[in-house]
Amino acid sequence: MKTTRIFAIAAAAACAALVAGCSTPDTRIKDRPEAFAKLNPDQQAQVKAGQIALGFDKEAVRLALGEPDRVITVTDPQGRHEIWHYVTYEDYDGGVIYMGYHHRFWGWASPYRWDGPFMYGSVPYYDGFPAGIHDRIRVTFDASGRVVSIQEEKP
Repeated sequence: MKTTRIFAIAAAAACAALVAGCSTPDTRIKDRPEAFAKLNPDQQAQVKAGQIALGFDKEAVRLALGEPDRVITVTDPQGRHEIWHYVTYEDYDGGVIYMGYHHRFWGWASPYRWDGPFMYGSVPYYDGFPAGIHDRIRVTFDASGRVVSIQEEKP
């Protein structure tokens, strides 16, 4: 009986950790209400829907999509640009292993756990099989920090 109670408490704690780790536009808006209040009504509606548009600043993109998985800075004749990558990890069959900010979680639901996807060098593996990595969304910012390009892969 005592073992069952301990197991139930551990399972509840695991579920709470999973739910607490999820980041949605609503939770990000609650965490940064002042940034959300600065947006116009159209932008607020897009952010709530998890969408972005040309002209958004970095904070609005963070509210809508969360933290990027990778950030790259490019310097070319037009100036300096920052590119944010939101990636998806897949197995050999194209099945999605993980979407999103992979280095945010440790412990329960971690992609680094022994029974889930884990990193080997710079390539994620799932149950011993290498996974493909590709951008679901790539957002380019100009030198002023405004979105100038959005590339999105449609399922």
